[in-house]
Order: sequence, then structure tokens, then C-alpha cells
Amino acid sequence: SNNQMSISLYGGQIDMIEKLGVQLYTIRNQMGSAEEIRESFRKLKKLGYDQGQTAGCQIPYAEFGQIAREEGIEIVGTHDDFDMMVNDFDKAWENHQALGTKIMGIGGLLCRTPEELRAFIEKANAVGAKAHARGGKFTYHHHSHEFIRWDGGVRAIDMLVGELDPETTSFVLDTYWVQHGGGDVRNWIKKLSGRIDILHLKDMGRDDKGPYITEIGNGNLYWEGILDEAAQAGVKYYVVEQDSCPGDPFESLRRSSDYIHAHFMK
Repeated sequence: SNNQMSISLYGGQIDMIEKLGVQLYTIRNQMGSAEEIRESFRKLKKLGYDQGQTAGCQIPYAEFGQIAREEGIEIVGTHDDFDMMVNDFDKAWENHQALGTKIMGIGGLLCRTPEELRAFIEKANAVGAKAHARGGKFTYHHHSHEFIRWDGGVRAIDMLVGELDPETTSFVLDTYWVQHGGGDVRNWIKKLSGRIDILHLKDMGRDDKGPYITEIGNGNLYWEGILDEAAQAGVKYYVVEQDSCPGDPFESLRRSSDYIHAHFMK
């Protein structure tokens, strides 16, 4: 039966994640100086993280990249300065080279009308084309507001999927924000198969006030199904992100790492 097939499929892919990454926004308050960055990277390594995605750099890119290399953290993508990508692409590319990644992206965007979004898409495709010519890509990280229906039922997410060039751009799909927007996480991963270089692993819990971001395994997302779908969709990087933590973010990252290592890694 289908059910059995998915179980055996899943059974065969239980070790589907080879390396675990972290979106450094999670520890943004521990990334101020070169010393702090080095110390934070050492802590991440001990917790089982080998990759990082930046959320801007507080220190020069060359220095940031060097510390990451020395501490064994591979930078696999960025949330960086879109204006620089548009207006001084060579400089932006140089910064990404210094970090050791060819995946340049933004962490968010709020457009209030289809016209505003179309203007952004045009710029994003131009940046993507330049990145692609050098072996790279432009990535877009969404939140849940892209799932709001504008007049006529159009959603920003549909425009982005339909109009961003799949050859030169890709999505940083975020499990929490898809769910928060009312989407089906597995369906969106399937729909964007081949177009997700980085998957943000973010769990959703629920309390009296509503949904909240929590540690992987501490919420209600169906990780077996999500990660099975992600493996089939060709996701390259699995990146834990926790925008807000109840206490020490490293403690939250430890819990997420322990859960993922226990269930989904070799």
C-alpha cells in the first residue's frame, strides 16, 4: 500500500541530512566583535553545526570569512544588503567571495502592492543573472505575509514563484512561515522542487496567545514528512533558525541539534 511505501521510503532516508547549518540571526546578540564571533562558532561546532548562513556581518567580510574557515563553519548563504547587490554588484560579489559562498540573498521584504513587488522581482532577476554568470544564485527568504491575498486573490508568493527566474534564483523556504501563512509545508517543498537551495528548519508551538517559534521537536510540525519531501526536492542545505528563544539561544540550538541528530542524521 501507499502507506507502506512511504514508510519504507522514509526508513531509507532517515540519515538524509549530512551536515546541519544555522541561520546566525539566531545568535545575533553573540556576534558583535571578532572575538565573540569566533567564540560563537566554536560553540556551534560543539553543538553539531558545521554550516552557517549570515544575517549581515558586524565586522569586515574578509575577517568574518577567515574566522569561519578557521573554526570549521562553512558559510552556505547570506541575508545581505540588497541595495548593494543592485547598485554595486561587484562589491557585493566580492563580499560573498570573502565569505566563501556563491548564494547571495535577502532575509525579507515587505511589498504592499503587486506593482511594488513586480519592481522588486525585476531587480532580483537582474541580480540573479549577474550571480548566475559567476556560478552563483540569488535567494529569497519569505515570511507569512507573502501568503496574504491581495485584491483579485493574487498572493505575493504566487508572483514570486511565477516570475523569479528558476535558473538564476532560488527560495529559502521557511517551514514555520509557510505553516504560519496557512500553507502546507510539504506541498510547498514539492511545488518548489529543485528551487530550494536552503531550507529553514523552524518548529511551531502553540500556547494561549497563539503560535510561536520553538526548538525543533518541541513544536507540532511533521518533521518526518517535511524532511522526506525535502530530500526528494533536492534541498542542499538544512539550516536551523530560531528568531526568538526563551533563554540562551545556544541552549535552544542544542535542543534542536540533539533532536535532528537523533532522528535525521547518520
